[in-house]
Amino acid sequence: MELVRKPWGVLALGIALCGVAAAPAFAQTLDAALVQAYLNNPSLNAQRAAVRATDENVSQALAGYRPRVSANVTGGEVTSSTTTKNASAPPGGSVYSTLAGYNSPVQAGITATETLFNGFQTANRTRQAESQVLAARETLRNSEQSVLLNAATAYMNLLRDTAILDLQRRNVEVLQEQLRQTRDRFNVGEVTRTDVAQAESRLAAGRSQVLTAEANYKSSAATYRLVIGSEPGRLVPASPVDRFSPRNLAAAVASGTASHPTVTLAQFNVDAALLAVKVAEGALYPTLSVTGNFTKNWLSTQSLAVMDSYQASLLGTLSVPIYQGGAEYSLIRQAKETLGQRRLDLDTSRDQARQTVVQSWGLLDAAKANIEATQAQVQAAEIALNGVREEARVGQRTTLDVLNAQQELVNARVALVTAQRDRVVASYTLLAAVGRLSPQVLGLGVPAYDARVHYQQIRDSWAGVRIPDGR
Repeated sequence: MELVRKPWGVLALGIALCGVAAAPAFAQTLDAALVQAYLNNPSLNAQRAAVRATDENVSQALAGYRPRVSANVTGGEVTSSTTTKNASAPPGGSVYSTLAGYNSPVQAGITATETLFNGFQTANRTRQAESQVLAARETLRNSEQSVLLNAATAYMNLLRDTAILDLQRRNVEVLQEQLRQTRDRFNVGEVTRTDVAQAESRLAAGRSQVLTAEANYKSSAATYRLVIGSEPGRLVPASPVDRFSPRNLAAAVASGTASHPTVTLAQFNVDAALLAVKVAEGALYPTLSVTGNFTKNWLSTQSLAVMDSYQASLLGTLSVPIYQGGAEYSLIRQAKETLGQRRLDLDTSRDQARQTVVQSWGLLDAAKANIEATQAQVQAAEIALNGVREEARVGQRTTLDVLNAQQELVNARVALVTAQRDRVVASYTLLAAVGRLSPQVLGLGVPAYDARVHYQQIRDSWAGVRIPDGR
């Protein structure tokens, strides 16, 4: 009795990964998932908030150029009693006089201080803060790449696991049919009880594989929800993004070591560390400041006879550091050591970027070759299964041979699905390795987050606690 043939494997692969002519309206594409992740991913939004917080370092450094003004008012009740001796009185006839009373003195004043020179510390702190802002933007760019790569990986993992689950379920259907036919042949004496047991064992194994595939699918769906921020719909097959990557390995290495966010971040960290040395050295320079003060008094706490008075002053102060215990010299040495560390970090970042590019390039080449190999494997397994079934029908093959051929075909189709997933993910991994994985390069059509908007809003702000809307 011939086993019914079902071309379900090819159909599943075609629907899952090989593309469709027209996706339904409710289907979700990889580009749409990347847009959702770019807009809604909480870790990415948290990093954007961190950049906005770093922007405030520039405003705080610029405050060193601005005056500091304070006002104070003092008032209350004062009681005074003074007894004096008349020194001109004759001996034994001293005369004492007492002056007593109370008043309500009030004192109001305003003080303004402006630093004219502090060893260029304010200028260097401002440039250091600007380097920190640029470094924070590169950290954000690296986070964007990581989120987009994680989103593409989560999308393709779910697409792969969906296809594998469908393959395993259809495999169980075939094994159930195989078991039914084996039992029919056993009833008529064509096969033995051993053949039935083998078919039952393989069916149980197939059901176990379905359970494993379901668990993998649920895990991938949960990861998809975490990374992209929404429940998955019907996923549409995705295409590789090789067209956005350099054409050869040498160009890819050059791009990765020059423009990857971790490399540019390390460069800005070197700039910030160099300016930190200059800030520390500024402590050895003299400081010049000017202070203006105006104080108005109504009544007095010292004399009941004073009705009002005022005092105004404009004073300059020059402070020349001579020796402060050596702490400033230690800070300079410490800053120089940190600068050396940052320069070494830059070399390390370039080496890591080069290694990542080469590794990603190799994985992409392997993924391309693996697709061709697994496609050939699927074709050969299909031919072998058909041949084994025909030979089993005429008694030249056993039931176990058919079951083994069926399992080899399922394994080959699972390998092909996995290879197609690896092909797409590897192309995104290479694009991230060279520092080009961004919505602009991918053409996602989503407004890019511009960190410069918030920076310009708060850079020269002199006062105010309202958070601007440049988010």
